[in-house]
Amino acid sequence: MTEPTEAPQTPAQIRRTALYLTLAQVPQGKVVSYGQLAEMAGLGRAARWVGRTLSQLPEDTSLPWHRVLGAGGRISLPAGSPSGDEQRARLRDEGVPVRNNRVDIQRHGWRPVEHSG
Repeated sequence: MTEPTEAPQTPAQIRRTALYLTLAQVPQGKVVSYGQLAEMAGLGRAARWVGRTLSQLPEDTSLPWHRVLGAGGRISLPAGSPSGDEQRARLRDEGVPVRNNRVDIQRHGWRPVEHSG
C-alpha cells in the first residue's frame, strides 16, 4: 500500500481554506462584514476568528482583506496605523467612500446571489 503524497488537511486548515476561497470572491468595490464572511464560508458565527485569521495574512497576500469590515460597515483598523491607512486607501481606490470610519454597507455590501437547485 502506498502512502498518500499529500497529508490530509487539519480542521484548522480546512476552515482557513474555506475562508480564503470565500474572501477571494468578494468583488472589487464591494464589502462584507467579518460575520457575513464567516457565514458565507460555512463557518457559522466566527466573526472574531475571521478577524484574527485575516490579521495573520502575509503582507504580500493577493486576497482582498481590505474589503472586510466590522459590523455595520465600521473599519476596525485604527486610522493612522499602516494597515488601517492602506485599507482606507484601497477602498477609496475601488470607489468605496469611507466617512466617519464607516462604509455604507447598504450601498456597497456584497450580497452574492443565492443559487437554488
